[in-house]
Amino acid sequence: MKKKIVYLSLTADNLHHGHIKLIQEAKKFGLLNVGLLTDRAVSKNKRIPLMNYDHREMIVKNISGVNKVIPQNEWDDSVNIRKLKPDYVIHGDDWLQGPQSVLRSKVIKVLKSYGGKLIEFPHTKGISSTALSKYEIEQGIQPETRLQNLRKVLSVKKLVRIIETHSPISGIIAEKASENVNGKINYFDGFWSSSLTDASHKGKPDIEALNISERLENINNIFEVTSRPLIMDIDTGGKVEHLKLNIKSLERLGVSAIIMEDKTGLKKNSLHKNTSNQKQDSIKNFSNKIKVIKSVQLNKEFMVIARIESLILGTGLEDALKRAKNYVKAGADGIMIHSKKETPTEIFSFAKRFRKDFKDIPLVCVPSTYNNVKEKDFEKRGFNIVIYANHLFRAAYPAMVKTAKSILRNERSKEIDSSLATIKEMLELIPGTK
Repeated sequence: MKKKIVYLSLTADNLHHGHIKLIQEAKKFGLLNVGLLTDRAVSKNKRIPLMNYDHREMIVKNISGVNKVIPQNEWDDSVNIRKLKPDYVIHGDDWLQGPQSVLRSKVIKVLKSYGGKLIEFPHTKGISSTALSKYEIEQGIQPETRLQNLRKVLSVKKLVRIIETHSPISGIIAEKASENVNGKINYFDGFWSSSLTDASHKGKPDIEALNISERLENINNIFEVTSRPLIMDIDTGGKVEHLKLNIKSLERLGVSAIIMEDKTGLKKNSLHKNTSNQKQDSIKNFSNKIKVIKSVQLNKEFMVIARIESLILGTGLEDALKRAKNYVKAGADGIMIHSKKETPTEIFSFAKRFRKDFKDIPLVCVPSTYNNVKEKDFEKRGFNIVIYANHLFRAAYPAMVKTAKSILRNERSKEIDSSLATIKEMLELIPGTK
């Protein structure tokens, strides 16, 4: 008699006794095929697994009772089930309510179409993969692991979403933020350390007034309470002699990438209306800076992203493309094309031409001015990273001004109370406060 086929989907990033118990029950019904979620499938709704797919597959394959491991490329189990048509689908009962209930309904519909059966087992009390992962993160993520995570995310997501964090509290907010959009969970994949917001947070002008030690201290404080990868804005990079030392410090700390702009002289913010006093570095000199960084970095996963200012400074599209080709040749791991136009026309033109020559080099945009463009349009045009470069700081500033003025105007704080986080929310925000 032919054995029945059983299907069980797992992420298996943090295997615990609840998983083993479920597997042992599942194998009683027939040949157990485990649908192991790929890194890409997981990244659509949760942070990427701490262990990559190959490592997780090796573990699951060696569990007693597992007949076969099958890649599950979608968060939705029903996609694989429709193809495999197993006799039984095994699942814990933790998806009866909440966002997962939609997936359950899809599975039931597919099973009904061919006569398969869903068997649900009680969720093991007192244990959770999500809680285990959260605990691991709270204990501290190693610098090397954090550094490598940006490339890891880029390998599994078509568009990586990065947001500026200027303080530990803004890092916690960014890491915890998520929104369910049409059944898909949106979240930030990493952080941006902005020279503008770092300087503003210290009450200093954005002219490279902060030294590297001050900025690294701030990043270290952010890293103590978060786990996501971070890209650092290093302006022009400064003197080559200093750059060599700074790169080593960044790697030790766990910074995943730097973005360095091809300007020279005293740093001026690119979004100033008048940029006539800003000068672009020569291709030769800037390419040499890239080569120096690549020669001194110790971790091959560390990324150097060249920021091209041609569209900002009016030297045009052809100059930008010429620079991009030379910077990639010099060793740049990615290209950021900058623009202060309110429409994306010129960066889309750049992306179209750039992608003809470079299919796999990460392309970065910072839509501070052309902010009407949806992320799906950046993805469609070939961009891999979108950076929201100053939004958390810009959000905090008017809120603080509003609060200060309200207290002065009313001579008490009652009127502004509804706009503030509650004490309870503050206590729950920081782990260990309660």
